[in-house]
Amino acid sequence: MIMSRDKLPATRRWVVKIGSALLTADGKGLAREALSSWVEQMASLVLSGNQLVLVSSGAVAEGMSRMGWQQRPTTLHELQAAAAIGQMGLIRAYESCFQKRGLHTAQVLLTHDDLTNRVRYLNARSTLRTLIQLGVVPVVNENDTVANDELRFGDNDTLAAMVANLVEADLLVLLTDQNGLYDADPRFNPQARLITESRVDNLLLDEVAGDSASGLGRGGMQTKVRAARLAARSGTATIIAPGKGEGVLTRIAQGESLGTLLLPTQGPEASRKRWLAGHMKVRGRLVLDQGAVRVLRESGKSLLAVGVKQVSGYFSRGEVVSCVDERGIEVARGLVNYGAADAARIAGMPSSQINQILGYIDEEELIHRDNLVLV
Repeated sequence: MIMSRDKLPATRRWVVKIGSALLTADGKGLAREALSSWVEQMASLVLSGNQLVLVSSGAVAEGMSRMGWQQRPTTLHELQAAAAIGQMGLIRAYESCFQKRGLHTAQVLLTHDDLTNRVRYLNARSTLRTLIQLGVVPVVNENDTVANDELRFGDNDTLAAMVANLVEADLLVLLTDQNGLYDADPRFNPQARLITESRVDNLLLDEVAGDSASGLGRGGMQTKVRAARLAARSGTATIIAPGKGEGVLTRIAQGESLGTLLLPTQGPEASRKRWLAGHMKVRGRLVLDQGAVRVLRESGKSLLAVGVKQVSGYFSRGEVVSCVDERGIEVARGLVNYGAADAARIAGMPSSQINQILGYIDEEELIHRDNLVLV
């Protein structure tokens, strides 16, 4: 696990995300010279033994440029059309540049639903890991042409963090049009100072992160901080770095102090628990009493029905539910052993009475500790 910059040269597996404003020259079409420079650096990393996944924004912005649209569409069908048009040029540009260095690329389009479905999550994980082991550079983007608001990651920073979890990356690099994260907004405060290094759990990060100013992408510094925290669940460090800096990826690989390095606070979790922690769409909610909250946090034990005060939502056995305290603050999430109706019937009851109440018993625990992760 990376705990300082001097460990960066030893990292092997990277996820690199490039934002829309960088890739499309602030909305004026693909910045081909800059794209070629990034590819040259990424190719050098791969050829020197690194494994790399590229998460690329820019499809919608490139589509807008091709169609001569000055402002980002607001209707879903126009956004999806722009993504379909722009994706062609985006992938063609990457493929051409990587082929010049003798490297193959692979287009991977994902939706939110692909990573919240356990089977499809594992399939995506296996495919990506196979590609990077073959020396192929996967170019990942959200499948905007089919995703709707219910199935959307929300931004490619979040997608990049989920991919980092998938491939168990050492480092997530978020290239942006800013120098990094500042302790104040540098657009309005000339005294703002760059935060060069911080733990991801530093609450100051929430205070100083701002929104996107370009209007091209959906991400801002807030989404990058959230993405860093999501990536940290698999022990991945995150660097928010200036994409326009000369040789930025090469310099990061050499351990140079660029951008903002956000460090994880714990080592990698089991793959199953990473998937649970990254699950953005839960199917229901369990309200726990204080005793159950304490047991989960301090003892790492399973959740029993006796500690549940209220059940809400519509879920089946094996689906992900959120566990909250009596104030509504999320404590954990996990795979539940009983459907919503049966969970409600046994809530607050000791395990010894489950068979008497339901007429059967699948498990003594409502959520087994192996299927539960603190959040």
